[in-house]
Amino acid sequence: MKAPPDSAFSDRNGKLLGGGDISLDRVFPPLPTGVPWGLERTRELLREMGDPHGTYPSLHVGGTNGKGSVAAVWARVLMEEGRRVGLYTSPHLCSFRERFQVDGRPVSASTLLASADELRDAIARLGLTFFEAATVLAFHLFAREGVEVAVVEVGLGGRLDSTNVIMPEVTAITNVALDHGEYLGNTLESIAGEKAGIIKAGVPIITAERDGALWEIFRAKARELGAPFHSLNPAQEVRDLEISSAGNAFRMETWVWGGLELRMPLPGWHQAANTALAIRSLELLPDRLRPGRGSVLKGVSDLRWPGRLQIHHGPDGTWVFDVAHNTAGVRALAASLPRLSLPEPLVLLVGIQGDKDWRSMLPPLFEMAREAVLTQPPSIPPERRWDPLEAAGAVKTRPNLHILANFQEAMEMVRRVAGNGTVLVTGSHHTVGDAMNSLGILPYDGGE
Repeated sequence: MKAPPDSAFSDRNGKLLGGGDISLDRVFPPLPTGVPWGLERTRELLREMGDPHGTYPSLHVGGTNGKGSVAAVWARVLMEEGRRVGLYTSPHLCSFRERFQVDGRPVSASTLLASADELRDAIARLGLTFFEAATVLAFHLFAREGVEVAVVEVGLGGRLDSTNVIMPEVTAITNVALDHGEYLGNTLESIAGEKAGIIKAGVPIITAERDGALWEIFRAKARELGAPFHSLNPAQEVRDLEISSAGNAFRMETWVWGGLELRMPLPGWHQAANTALAIRSLELLPDRLRPGRGSVLKGVSDLRWPGRLQIHHGPDGTWVFDVAHNTAGVRALAASLPRLSLPEPLVLLVGIQGDKDWRSMLPPLFEMAREAVLTQPPSIPPERRWDPLEAAGAVKTRPNLHILANFQEAMEMVRRVAGNGTVLVTGSHHTVGDAMNSLGILPYDGGE
């Protein structure tokens, strides 16, 4: 199998938080593409570096959608418990540094570059891909920073993803939906099989997947490896859910902490489900790592995960940013948005990667608005760009549609058309990140 192209991991230089720019050429040497996908190069470089990923405990989460949100909950709760936490996620919105967080903040440019400088020669010699190099960098950086626990999100798939070198304390798989079919297979069963590859011998595994056939794939893999298997049904776990623009409020019963009254700033049924999975996962941690009840409540209430139904009220009106980038994500967005009581009219700004199923993604988006602008996010690599004009012609039922390939012109048009209403920016991490950069909205304030 060839390595997936790093759109999720592409050369999106972006602005550093706090000012200045960083070129990824300064972080890494030129890296190969189209090489076989696997764990060998990652393991070899980690061995040369003294296996830094083995110096601290870790938690591992995969799945099609929601895995970043689960990781964010884990990290915040463990921080509230007083742990020094490293969080490795992908892709980023505005700055590459967002992928490497310590205690809730992206690492500084100087910290990132100092760690990268120690790896550059070996990365080039061993021929690591971009994501492999970024993963080793994360593990090395976390060791240098003295983290007490690392929270690690799978990049793509699971079995061959370079994060799969860790031996975690707990593994979670959120769900399975059609995405990245060219690398993971074109059936839900094949995708589930790839995601099941992160299940480890003896390590508790928990999933929120409810499809019986896919659930059985995970259970069978766990049984084969002797991994304690757990699952949850979010529809049963999440009780008395209230959704508003301020976020979610709901109850859930736990084995360890009893009944919890939870409030979180991320709105939507899907985020309540992600949080329920995250909390259930934390219950499976060994005693030495398991957080207390107060840390769970405070961590969930203080959660920050930008670009997920993020509402911004500013001098230029109301903006909503959501990184929905596949059909399942778009449907979750469409189900949640009407609950937020946003100013009308709603105008869409949509940019989708060309290798995504935009034919299925656009109809649920178009049903939400009477006006939409299709555009070309500038940070999407040229070889992965969609054709907005082709997309407009392929969807029969559509709102009043505008095609503006120039991203800045598209930004100006949606704001003008929306007037006192709301602009929803969605379709990819690129679209959301580029819009935030254009508006000067930083996902994380401060930093070097």
